[in-house]
Amino acid sequence: MDQIDTTGVAGSRSVDAGRGIGWWSDAWALFTKSSGVWIVLALIMIVIYIVLHFIPFVGSIAGSLILPPFTAGWLLAARKVEGGGTVEVGDLFAGFKDKLTPLLVLGALLLAAGVVIMLIAGALGFGAVMGMFMGGARHSAGGMMAAFGAGMLALLIALTLATLLAMALWFAPALVVFRDVAPVDAMKQSFSACLKNIIPFLLYGIVYLVAAIVASIPFVLGWIVLLPVLMLTAYTSYKDVFEG
Repeated sequence: MDQIDTTGVAGSRSVDAGRGIGWWSDAWALFTKSSGVWIVLALIMIVIYIVLHFIPFVGSIAGSLILPPFTAGWLLAARKVEGGGTVEVGDLFAGFKDKLTPLLVLGALLLAAGVVIMLIAGALGFGAVMGMFMGGARHSAGGMMAAFGAGMLALLIALTLATLLAMALWFAPALVVFRDVAPVDAMKQSFSACLKNIIPFLLYGIVYLVAAIVASIPFVLGWIVLLPVLMLTAYTSYKDVFEG
């Protein structure tokens, strides 16, 4: 039985560990209702981000800024399909029509946090490279090993910070769109909700890793299906944790 948690984050709850797998099955059920259109939406997003990738500097900034509005489009489309409606290509851009300003603020916060993580990782990585160079120049095996350890530590710190950022952003677009929560508060609530459901998210992550490996085997073609299902899990997990 799921246990309602009335402390901490208003409206969020702790769910059973197995729901981490259930979010995938629920997302798959939504996907199969309009699989063709969901795939088209995913392909459009992929093309947009590929184009942005080839625009130096500005493309990276734009990519971060528009991610929350695009996510909002998937969330709104998922709710529409769940209510018996039919998803349309235009639904992908629904987040650009409603709550655009707070969603762009989320994108700006994502961008700023990403830059900070890159700077920290870059500084630590640079120190590790210099340590390896100096260790090699001195023919010191101990120095080389210490530098290698510093490099691994830099990677671990970067991954940890990226995970914390993902936790703060996972539910944030949904909270902005469905509950009109301010961006910073949405990130705080998202982080707390993810933290109290860490076990379900661990199982969710395991399923994702397996699915990502399988999807990548046939020339990455499996991602045409995995990406839309992944996007839909943002809705199924939100509904379970905040509306269940």
